[in-house]
Amino acid sequence: IRCWSNIPFITMPLSRAHGKSFAHRSELKHAKRIVVKLGSAVVTRGDECGLALGRLASIVEQVSMLQNQGREMMIVTSGAVAFGKQRLRHEILLSQSVRQALHSGQSQLKDMAIPVLEARACAAAGQSGLMALYEAMFTQYSICAAQILVTNLDFHDEQKRRNLNGTLHELLRMNIVPIINTNDAVVPPPEPNSDLQGVNVISVKDNDSLAARLAVEMKTDLLIVLSDVEGLFDSPPGSDDAKLIDIFYPGDQQSVTFGTKSRVGMGGMEAKVKAALWALQGGTSVVIANGTHPKISGHVITDIVEGKKVGTFFSEVKPAGPTVEQQAEMARAGGRTLAALQPEQRAEIIYRLADLLTDQREEILLANKKDLEEAENKGRLALPLLKRLSLSTSKLNSLAIGLRQIAASSQDSVGRVIRRTRIAKDLDLEQVTVPIGVLLVIFESRPDCLPQVSALAIASGNGLLLKGGKEAARSNQILHHLTQEALSIHGVRDAVQLVNTREEVEDLCRLDKLIDLIIPRGSSQLVRNIQKAAKGIPVMGHSEGICHVYVDTDASVEKVTRIIRDSKCEYPAACNALETLLIHRDLLRTPLFDQIIDMLRVEQVKIHAGPKFASYLTFSPSEVKSLRTEYGDLECCIEVVDSVKEAVEHIHKYGSSHTDVIITENEETAEFFLQHVDSACVFWNASTRFSDGYRFGLGAEVGISTSRIHARGPVGIEGLLTTKWLLRGDNHVVSDFSEHGSMKYLHESLPLPQRNAS
Repeated sequence: IRCWSNIPFITMPLSRAHGKSFAHRSELKHAKRIVVKLGSAVVTRGDECGLALGRLASIVEQVSMLQNQGREMMIVTSGAVAFGKQRLRHEILLSQSVRQALHSGQSQLKDMAIPVLEARACAAAGQSGLMALYEAMFTQYSICAAQILVTNLDFHDEQKRRNLNGTLHELLRMNIVPIINTNDAVVPPPEPNSDLQGVNVISVKDNDSLAARLAVEMKTDLLIVLSDVEGLFDSPPGSDDAKLIDIFYPGDQQSVTFGTKSRVGMGGMEAKVKAALWALQGGTSVVIANGTHPKISGHVITDIVEGKKVGTFFSEVKPAGPTVEQQAEMARAGGRTLAALQPEQRAEIIYRLADLLTDQREEILLANKKDLEEAENKGRLALPLLKRLSLSTSKLNSLAIGLRQIAASSQDSVGRVIRRTRIAKDLDLEQVTVPIGVLLVIFESRPDCLPQVSALAIASGNGLLLKGGKEAARSNQILHHLTQEALSIHGVRDAVQLVNTREEVEDLCRLDKLIDLIIPRGSSQLVRNIQKAAKGIPVMGHSEGICHVYVDTDASVEKVTRIIRDSKCEYPAACNALETLLIHRDLLRTPLFDQIIDMLRVEQVKIHAGPKFASYLTFSPSEVKSLRTEYGDLECCIEVVDSVKEAVEHIHKYGSSHTDVIITENEETAEFFLQHVDSACVFWNASTRFSDGYRFGLGAEVGISTSRIHARGPVGIEGLLTTKWLLRGDNHVVSDFSEHGSMKYLHESLPLPQRNAS
């Protein structure tokens, strides 16, 4: 048991029997003892003379954060030579005689030749300063650091090895961060050739091997090797086809071409890989990552420990299936083949999937039953999520009907000409619909989403990556199997992929070169997290479904309670359920108002009073904490407004631009509401629950979008298409259209081809 006087809390249990490395990145958060190796390129400045102080401070901050979580951190550092070189150059300049300086003149002084500095002398001059800098930085976080200088002899001599091991264990026991470096002041001179101009640098590969050896010697859980490249590539970084290797397995080095060495030092990536494999064999997990990139260096160490996809992770456990990157590439290739099929062939695939949903009903429901039982036993899902997880015969029948609608409406979706223009004689331009590319759909607790989204992707010719919640793993597995069975009838099985690896959602959102659009289906928190994590990939969806119903003074008594009951109580967990009920002030203390309240009480809806509504009541329900709340349950807010104009203003201020409704018999008031409310869906005398792709006749939807670009509202096939321009000419060049050219622009609109009436 370890007690820390300066640590307020430990965020997670950190205990693990050493002997076997972690199999997956997600397990790295359990690492207790960690070695961070800082390469020369990370520690030194770009001019190779002096230290990168900002970068070093950021690394110290991250190490301190992990140390204060109860982990045991060690640093293997370079930098003494560079720091010493800076000091010695300064001393040499100062030691020039004043007479010589005055005689030479200022301009010549700047160009004064600096003698070549011997590396061991630089190390001797720089080690104390480097350590003083580390001590000063760690002191800011109430952490003590200690320096240990080693040579190869300290590992070859058994007594010295035991002494080193004992010293390090004692320092870790006292919550001290050991700073380890090769004793470059006494090691043998390096090879004559050097990467560093003007200085013979002690080989960086010594620190790579030192870090690996130290990690195994100390039974370390994780070794983080920071360099000036993102990780290990399948070909030299910078080449056109170079791809970062996410996970590297022993035996894969034959398929890798090593590039040039780093700008500082002599180890290179090959030395790092050898050291990493040696450490992996000794039971230590290894990650090689970039410690110099300004956008990630400030959190690279903590990201690695949190299991995020950073750098190259070395693992002994090779997964049975493809990586998510390979799945994305398969989906893109399959999607292109899918888009090239005839519309009838794509429709045939969807019809086949609809048939399989009913034919294989018993197998699907059995798998879903197991998911439900496991979720109930673990108690990890709220009742609304359990309802979403549940499948039934009626749900499967509805799914099949929706899929057949998609198949019937998809006949001319891809390749449809939407504009034709005659630019000039024999030069015709067409704008045609094409698939977006590869879609990533992330969904929670709703296995029925899988066949819906798959059918829409098939109809629109898009490749598809699906990431479902683990609570629906069995249901998703069988539904995906049936989807691929349907795709197989035209040889495009790979177009729809289900991600089964332990990929974090945040890591998937970084695949900007492989994924063209992300569509989240789940809680508002999930959508917000994805919108935040997506880097360079557009996200289609809405983070909240704060839907309003406004009851006007001219509302019909018969319609009000029916529409409100359906909007709130039919499926309160849905994103298109009523969350805020706006009542015109003149309706307070009327029979209609009493009927609304009585109906909500009968339906066991908990009422929260808005500020204005509460001011009218002597004894009011609990006042709402925020008027911008999505309850997702049998709860709603009631607020009072003075007019339809104030209702519109309230919706714009507190709504989420999802779905908003007016109940009134006054057509003029209704039209004002319909035209002025700026939401994706605006209804008159109809339930908010109609905001749905199936109910709109789209067959199904991939989600409801509240964005203002590309697609808005329930998104069906049309929202999964973009366009491209086709120009057909005959030896046309732009110079022919110049002032003195022989041709003139016509820009005539041409009739569109007839759409398929079937």
